[in-house]
Amino acid sequence: MADGRRSRGSRPQDPPDRPDANRPDAVDAVDADVPAAVGRVLDALLAERVEHAAALDPVFGRDLAERVARCTLEGGKRMRPQFVWWALRACGGGAGEAEAALRVGAALELIQTCALVHDDVMDGSRLRRGRLALHADVTAQYADAVPADRSRGFGEAAAILAGDLALAWADDTVAAVDAPPDTARVVRDLWSTMRTEMVAGQYLDIQGQATSSVSLARAVRAACLKSALYSVERPLALGAALAGADAAQSAALCSAGRCVGIAFQLRDDLADAFGDPRRTGKPAGGDIRTGKPTYLVAVAQARAESTGDRRGAAVLRRALGRADLSESGLAEVRDVLVSTGARDLVEAKIDRLVAQGMRHLDSVVLEPQGRRRLRRLLHASAGTAPAHTPTPASGACGAEDGGLPLSLLLSAGADGVLR
Repeated sequence: MADGRRSRGSRPQDPPDRPDANRPDAVDAVDADVPAAVGRVLDALLAERVEHAAALDPVFGRDLAERVARCTLEGGKRMRPQFVWWALRACGGGAGEAEAALRVGAALELIQTCALVHDDVMDGSRLRRGRLALHADVTAQYADAVPADRSRGFGEAAAILAGDLALAWADDTVAAVDAPPDTARVVRDLWSTMRTEMVAGQYLDIQGQATSSVSLARAVRAACLKSALYSVERPLALGAALAGADAAQSAALCSAGRCVGIAFQLRDDLADAFGDPRRTGKPAGGDIRTGKPTYLVAVAQARAESTGDRRGAAVLRRALGRADLSESGLAEVRDVLVSTGARDLVEAKIDRLVAQGMRHLDSVVLEPQGRRRLRRLLHASAGTAPAHTPTPASGACGAEDGGLPLSLLLSAGADGVLR
């Protein structure tokens, strides 16, 4: 990647209409508030896209384009763009690469919109961030115009198209990123790989639901493909690529991202089972009711079987995949997740993965400010408290090819649970 790096100080004078992000003094402003900077890029980008959609057809513009823009602009913490930006800064990137980094960050927000809109359809979730999910919102809009027996299918079809539109806009945004040819090629390759990984992970998720397959190895593989790679590792790799990072820096960031990315998914599994809907913005127990093959449930099943806990195993068999599971039934499942030790084991696994990720981050030379911000961001994504000093951790986080990262999960105990 180093040969594609833009030389500092050799950039031609910017044309008058170039975004302010490329001014050296503007980098400090982005450092101070990355989400706001990405939000400004999205504001301009989406206003143009919505205007174009409305010109094609006003109904299309109102029903789909405006909803995609709203979902994207009302997003969460903009974690993925922050990983791009701070990886860039940690690897020495600055004003010359700022615009490209912010645009890649904006594209990641759009692909996240695609993922969430499609995920809500596949899971049958009516709420997202405390509001109606897009398919449910479209269904409600046309409640008086579409017959009841067709309204649900119409809303879901509209959401599938909305997700496709978000993905198309994301691809267009990446394709238009201004970077040296070698850097642009690396960014395109990473982006292409990430999109396929996302689909593979989501398919493993729904395939596990449909077949009621609960396997520790498959649960980890799905978590890696569905969440760890596109949520943490690939954004870090994209930022490193834009900065022209060397091979050691890129490898260390990817390994740290994979470790913490899996911890991020494990934290999300815990939040779904035990979280407060007022904080998560969606009903608790969604993964259990849809029968998702999460690592948390796989651990509970393995522990129940290995210890002869027939009641716990029976509760899990009876409850998983039950869309009509009552609150008392969900409480029973939670009791099993606690009594088998699955909750504590997953919490411990999160801590160990994050510690391992920090070791990878600290194994190479990075810009001090960028390293500090990445440490805080990685801890925040996994829901862990930063340590005052790096915590040693053994093992590696697997190759960058998306393979099963069992090596990072250390060894399995006699009951098959990865410690």
